[in-house]
Amino acid sequence: MPNQTLAGRKVAVLATDGFEQSELEKPVEALKAAGAQVEVVSPKAGQIKGWKDHDWGSAVAVDRELAEADAASYDAIVLPGGVLNPDALRLQPKAIAFIRHFVTEKKPIAAICHGPWTLINAGGVEGKHMTSWPSLEMDLRNAGALWTDREVVVDQGLVTSRKPDDLPAFCAKMIEEFAEGRH
Repeated sequence: MPNQTLAGRKVAVLATDGFEQSELEKPVEALKAAGAQVEVVSPKAGQIKGWKDHDWGSAVAVDRELAEADAASYDAIVLPGGVLNPDALRLQPKAIAFIRHFVTEKKPIAAICHGPWTLINAGGVEGKHMTSWPSLEMDLRNAGALWTDREVVVDQGLVTSRKPDDLPAFCAKMIEEFAEGRH
């Protein structure tokens, strides 16, 4: 029988073209295995294309276009990395407003690799213990985060990790924090 730790919880995975393939797919698998309802939310309808091993990866179906998504209807959010994905999302006011809802409502957030870039724009890093892909260290520190180079860092419902190799620890802590709910 599958784990039902997150039964009744609805989770948004906010992404666009250029997401790191494994950083979207592995958390989605883990969330579904834990009983969560998961929706890939994107500024574009149809499909978004991943990035894998220095080239384009596979397409993933978009469950809900960002323009039609209500952040209040989700219990938690996942922000996958990949360089192109969060950099593009940072430039979209609707994406930042969507993320900001989770920050202000103290709902659990899981961000990996370059995913924390979007949290800077959403005002969600100041005073938070975090990690990320190493190139984001100064961006996060300059925005007020307390950055450290560790496999996974948890701070009051915010789960961050550095890279695809950290996915097992990231997914485990994500499930734990999402099960706890608001912080």
